[in-house]
Amino acid sequence: MHRYLSPNSISGWIVTIVLTILILVPLMAVLMQIFFPGLFFGDNQFAGWEILFQIFERKLWSVSLINSLTLATGTAILGTILGGALAILRSSRSFKTAVALDFAAWALLILPSFILAQGWILFASGKGIANQLFSVTWITDLVFQPFGLIMIMTLCKFSYTYLAVTAALEWNVKRYGEAARLCGASNWTTFWTIHTPLLIPAFLSGAALIFMDTIGDFGLPASLAAVYSFPTLPYSIYTALYTAPIRFDMAGVLSLYLVGIIFIAMLFQMWVLKKGKFDFMNERAERQVAKKSRYSFLYTLVNIGFLLIALGIPIGSNLLVSFMKTIGNGISIGNFTLEHYRILFQLDSTMLEGLSNSLLIAGIAAVIGMIIGFFIGYVLIFTNFRLSPLVDSLSIISLAVPGVVLGIGYIFVWNQPWLEPLGLQLYGTPWILILASVAGAIPIAARLMISSMTKIPQSLLSAAALQGASFKERILTILIPLIRASLLTAGLTAFGTSVFDLAVSTILFPPGFMTLPVAINQAFDDLEYGYATAATIFSGTFVVLVIMGLRWMIEKWFNRKQTSKGEMKEHVITGSEHIEEL
Repeated sequence: MHRYLSPNSISGWIVTIVLTILILVPLMAVLMQIFFPGLFFGDNQFAGWEILFQIFERKLWSVSLINSLTLATGTAILGTILGGALAILRSSRSFKTAVALDFAAWALLILPSFILAQGWILFASGKGIANQLFSVTWITDLVFQPFGLIMIMTLCKFSYTYLAVTAALEWNVKRYGEAARLCGASNWTTFWTIHTPLLIPAFLSGAALIFMDTIGDFGLPASLAAVYSFPTLPYSIYTALYTAPIRFDMAGVLSLYLVGIIFIAMLFQMWVLKKGKFDFMNERAERQVAKKSRYSFLYTLVNIGFLLIALGIPIGSNLLVSFMKTIGNGISIGNFTLEHYRILFQLDSTMLEGLSNSLLIAGIAAVIGMIIGFFIGYVLIFTNFRLSPLVDSLSIISLAVPGVVLGIGYIFVWNQPWLEPLGLQLYGTPWILILASVAGAIPIAARLMISSMTKIPQSLLSAAALQGASFKERILTILIPLIRASLLTAGLTAFGTSVFDLAVSTILFPPGFMTLPVAINQAFDDLEYGYATAATIFSGTFVVLVIMGLRWMIEKWFNRKQTSKGEMKEHVITGSEHIEEL
């Protein structure tokens, strides 16, 4: 009985309960619609098992399944290669536009996928910017086909691997490389045979995040569907929920297949991680320092070209349209205006109200999600909690399940009459948006925490415990300082993605409580492209600057604190030596 009362067991049970409430219960509420479509409306009639196999009979369902797997697999492979290569380059080599690469990674991560898709549509469509400005007609055929869609998704999703690998490269253990070079290995051989295999957890975490986010993404495929037919599982689920008659059972079946795909991906990741040993941190670890190279100019040019494609095309298209009176009048001096931005900054602007509300919700969700993600990583890496597989599964399921499905589940769960006397009937209040945002932030934070904690040997915490350090002291003085970069990345990533969560906001936003993604989406639905793109450019730039500013201030505070501790330690040592001399 004593082992269940230990801090490790308590952490495990708390994490399990929180994940069950935030993720498992809402998801089960949706999946129950497969067999009991009227369960939450007073009808308990069993619908049968036949609907489970209709995905292989109905053409739309089967095509959606194949398209989702193709899109997610291709994006995961290319996104992992691209993000990992950029992260290694950024950490090992110094070049002038390195900070711009960081900015682009954050921007592409937090900007809503439907806005990025709109930018590519505005650029590559038959009457788009590429055709009008550059007279490039072949770009339409290149973009609007399956491989083109995979490339667009790769440019949008590579940030997950980039951030995970960058955080993993924060520390450098020279001992292994020095041993390899003493045996005659070149720098290139040392890198590929020693350092790269140690980054497998970070690469796998990034690949898993890209795969899950892509297969559950609704905005980008749905936006491109207006000009190119490429139905996916999330889009078909949306169709089931927003066409008459509403098919909750159909949405439940497709959600079940999404969850099944996620479980297979997670099991593969866990199997690979268990096959090797990746805890390489030791007392000789040093912070990675980017080195100057004679090819720095070339790296700068390559990076500029990449940024122009990945960020310049979608954002540039939105930026250009935000200054245009109407898209149909083409690109001319007489068609440019500042009216959209003037309307945006009016005191009664819906966009400013939505931005304020979204920042508040995202800030709360980021802090809570970061804390939960930290303890998920701790439970999975440093404890033998018996429900660890369940914790790992629940921590990432919400990333795979489309926001529309999770939102429906929250309506079923938190709109029950028996919750009203308890004060827990949260549907119709901002609190349900916070809960849903936390659920969406958990998988990102947890994956980054897991990849960072994997490289820390268990012996560090065990040695501290043997010396009498309490659970709190081990967390605050050993674990958090070693993973501070990943912890900061997890919190800021959760914040950025929560601001622009369209699906959850569309389903759950309370009356009279406007959010930013809903306001932008409504403007697009009303064909106010200039106003919508102006709001997107301003809010996206503002949020990215806030994230970069917070990151700079927190790192500066931490470095100052570390310097102060080092000076105090040196002063104490010097004083002790002086006393000994006396």
